[in-house]
Amino acid sequence: DLVRITTSSVLVTSSNMCRRFSESGEKGWFRSLFVHKVDARKDAHSNLLSKTETSSLFKMQFHNVKPECLDAYNKLEVEVQNKLHRDQDYPCEVVGSWNTWYGEQDQAVHLWRYRGGYPALTECLDKLNNNKEYKEFRQERAKMLISRQNQLLLEFSFWNEPLPRPGPSIYEMRSYRLKPGTMIEWGNHWARAIKYRQENNEAVGGFFSQIGDLYVVHHLWAYKDLQSREETRNSAWLKEGWDSTVYYTVPLIRSMESRIMIPTQSSPLQ
Repeated sequence: DLVRITTSSVLVTSSNMCRRFSESGEKGWFRSLFVHKVDARKDAHSNLLSKTETSSLFKMQFHNVKPECLDAYNKLEVEVQNKLHRDQDYPCEVVGSWNTWYGEQDQAVHLWRYRGGYPALTECLDKLNNNKEYKEFRQERAKMLISRQNQLLLEFSFWNEPLPRPGPSIYEMRSYRLKPGTMIEWGNHWARAIKYRQENNEAVGGFFSQIGDLYVVHHLWAYKDLQSREETRNSAWLKEGWDSTVYYTVPLIRSMESRIMIPTQSSPLQ
């Protein structure tokens, strides 16, 4: 009898403990659905990372052209770009225009700057919508295109300003799709790392997306040729600290792409 009583007491005690543990676990699990500890952000990453002194907005255009139309497209695009670039009534300017050499073929890439940010972009679009000649250009251009895409970008505060330069040069645009929430960390690492890539004047500009594909970064580099690109990139590994940048930024990347591009005849970046 004593054994049965003792055993029963143990079973009851064990059962009560399990029930309390289960209830506590359920409450903790249930509470975790609603209670999260979040570190306060002092500002949006666009304000923390961009060049506030210039207030410039950039537009990147990607046009995939029918192979048989590429020459005609380049000729038409140059004519219209030059008119817009020189017309003081339009608050926009061409930063650079290229054809992709290695990467997606028969592709044109254009980078525009809007000095004055979103108001300048809106003003420019309103004027173009009332420009008969530009509407005719768009209709003619549409016949030559397979697809097109654009992004609105800001420039990183620690990167070089993309200013006109003489050539001849080839350009590499390295595009990174980052994990959401990692832009600040990316910027912090590259703010220190950019000094390792300045010796040969190869750093042209660095941008991050605001509208379009989000958490996308574009780094734009200029080289004399492919051999110069190889030597310049290899020399970075000889500098103490560059390996740390690569080590800490690679885990932030979801995917990446490299384009080798040739500037068009009228591109300010040659």
